[in-house]
Formats: sequence, structure tokens, C-alpha cells
Amino acid sequence: MDSSSPFINVSQTFMSFPHVASAFVVIAVFSYYFFRPKCIYLIDFSCYQPPDFLRATVSNFIEHLTISGVFDQESLDLQQKILERSGIGDGASVPVTVHEIPPNSSLSAAREETHDILFTVVEDLFLKHKIDPKSIDILVSNCSLFCPSPSITSIIINRFGMRSDIKSFSLSGMGCSAGLLSINLVKDLMKIHGDSLALVLSMEAVSPNGYRGKCKSMLIANTIFRMGGAAILLSNREQDKPNAKYKLQHLIRTHVGSDNESYESVMQQIDEEGNVGVALSKQLVKVASKALKINVVELGPQVLPYSEQLKYIVSFIKRKWGMQKEVYTPNFKKAFEHFCIHAGGRAIIDGVEKHLKLDKEDVEASRSTLHRYGNTSSSSLWYELQYLEAKGRMKKGDRVWQIGFGSGFKANTAVWKCISEIDSKDRNAWSDRIHLYPVSGDGSSALET
Repeated sequence: MDSSSPFINVSQTFMSFPHVASAFVVIAVFSYYFFRPKCIYLIDFSCYQPPDFLRATVSNFIEHLTISGVFDQESLDLQQKILERSGIGDGASVPVTVHEIPPNSSLSAAREETHDILFTVVEDLFLKHKIDPKSIDILVSNCSLFCPSPSITSIIINRFGMRSDIKSFSLSGMGCSAGLLSINLVKDLMKIHGDSLALVLSMEAVSPNGYRGKCKSMLIANTIFRMGGAAILLSNREQDKPNAKYKLQHLIRTHVGSDNESYESVMQQIDEEGNVGVALSKQLVKVASKALKINVVELGPQVLPYSEQLKYIVSFIKRKWGMQKEVYTPNFKKAFEHFCIHAGGRAIIDGVEKHLKLDKEDVEASRSTLHRYGNTSSSSLWYELQYLEAKGRMKKGDRVWQIGFGSGFKANTAVWKCISEIDSKDRNAWSDRIHLYPVSGDGSSALET
């Protein structure tokens, strides 16, 4: 047969097929490893521990409000009532400028507070892990109500001498859930920038944001917000995996700001006398519950076992047909070993506990954080995680669900998996008095009872 016969060409083509197939396999394997999403590792984090002289005991706090001469008797009585029921104990602190009479709310006071908190937690984190500031590739800060110029990230870059090509972002006006929003920003940036080391800074400035008017909804914030902050070190470098504490598994963001009631539930505004403050709506718990429900519907299928998902679907159908009144609430303890709920106030913690049908032990970290540190805004979730570590409850393989709420209105949640052995003896913000917790049912610590 002639060598130019088409049969010969077909035969040669089939003979070369294994080589083509091998090439496709190599390309597929290369593409998988090159383009697959990289894991986000949480190497470690540091929470600010105010010195004891900054503590504002409940009695001193009330006395300070009284002798400041700023409030009328009705406003004083309301703040005392709220404070006594807030779940905040005598360990919570305020900046030194707030201890002054009258409180110093100047720009310099806010800068002093910011420097004190962030310089301390960043230095602590860098020293502990021998981090060269110039090795930080991404820097994100979040502070809702204090937005100076130069920005907070610029302050940190200047203080620690970071690189000129660092990617920095300063977020403001995003409320108490901005800590997880910052993590989400880093996650998205790391999709583009491989082998990166990121530093996230979360805090709220108390100094410049005290309200001096008579509006009841704006007086609440005076009683619950306290001094605090956190620095979180993240990486998508495989070389950091052996030294990391946690791996990010899921992060879900929910924004219900299109609804007016939700949008206006937490809002900075000016009262009739020209005083600026943050108004907290009576509908806040209801709004938070609505936002969390939407968030959970998206998160549930990603974390819940099929048995829990099936129970939910069946109950949903039965409710549609009028066969039962309520939809089944999945048992999230089958998906998570630990829960960190934003310590925004006793009502918020109670509301989430009831909505998710959790036990008292499940919200212990949140209640204890509220008691000792008060509402530290976006950093509260990290105090709660440190609480679990200090108690020796975090084990390798455990999953923790962080739930944050913030103005807008937003509900942001993150799921972390513990990937290393956590030593409860490692120093953190709870080390000095972890033996005094959990708090008792009436909101007092073991020391006070």
C-alpha cells in the first residue's frame, strides 16, 4: 500500500494519541495547581489590653457622667439604668482623655488613643513572630468614626517604616462588622497577589465620639462602647501554614441597607441642639435578626450536614402547606464547635442565642468579652477567640463561627478551622484573669460574686 494512503495517516494519528492525552493531563494538573484558590491562613492575632489605671468601673463611670456637668438629670438616670443592665463589668476601660473632666474629645486625643492601641498590638505581633515590617505586603485598617488625614494605615506605615509599594486601605463608616469586611478585602486581594503577608487592624476610637445631648437613642452609645483593638496577621503563603493557627473556610457578607428600617437602625447624626452622636434604633435587634437570617441561609448549605439541611427543607415545605407553624432551625453545633458573636450588647447576644437556639455555654465567650471589655466594636470577635484559646477549649480540627453586625445594616460571618495545637498558656489579653470567668447569670464575674 502506498505510504501516502490516508489509512497510514489515521494509524499514525491514533498512535500519537497517548502523547496528546499525556500533554493534556500535564496541562490540567499544572492549571489546577497554578489557578486553584490559595488558602488564607491566620498566623496569629493580638488584642489590646488596657492598663489597669484606665479601667472605668460602673460606679466611677456614673460618677464621672454626673460631675462632668454635661447632662441633665433625666439623661443621667437613663444612662445609669442602661449601664447597670448592659452586662459590662468593672474591668472595661476608656482612654485617659475620657477620664478627664470634662472629657477631651479633640483630634489630638483621638490620635493619642489610636497610637496607644495600634502601636501596642502591632509591636506585640511583630515581636512575637519576628516579623520584619517591610515584609508586610497588604495593610488594611478599619475604624468607623475616626478618619484622620493622613490615614490610619499611613500612621502605621510611618511608625514601622513599611515598604513604599505596600498596598494599604483605610476603611471608615462601616460599623462593628468591619473587622470581617477587612478580612474579606484581604481575601480578595490575595486572589491577585500570591505569596503575600497581610496585616489587618481593627478598632474604634472612643475619645472623639461621646454624645453630650439629650436624645435617648443617642445616649445609649455613651454607656456601651469601650477602648480596644486588634491586629491580625494573615498569609496565603504555603510556607506559613506550619506556623498558622487557623485557616479561613468561609466568609459571607450580607447587606440589608436597601431597607429603610435597617439602614436607619445605627446612624451617626446631629440632634436638635447640634450635638453629634450615634443613634441606636429600638428595632436594632429585629434588624440584626433579619440580616443574620439572610446570611445563614447562604452559609447553611456550605457548612451543615445533609441531615440538617433535609430537616430544614422538609419543615419549610410543611410550613408552606400549613402543616406546621415554624420552620426548623438547623442545629449549627453539628457544624461548629465554637461561636463568637459580636459583643455589641446583652440584647444582641441574647437575640442570636435565641435565634440559633444555642446554649449558654455557646455564647460564653461573647458574654465574658462584653463583661470585661465592653463593646470594642469590630475587635470584639478577636477578644472572644482569645477567650476560647485562654480557656484551652480550642483544639486542632475545631471550627469557629464569627458573627459580626454593623451599621448599614450588615451581618458578616466567617468560619475558621483550627489547624494547629493551641497552647492555653500563651500570653494574651485574658491571661491575667481568665480564672475569673465565665461570668455568672447576673452578669458579674467570679471575683465579684
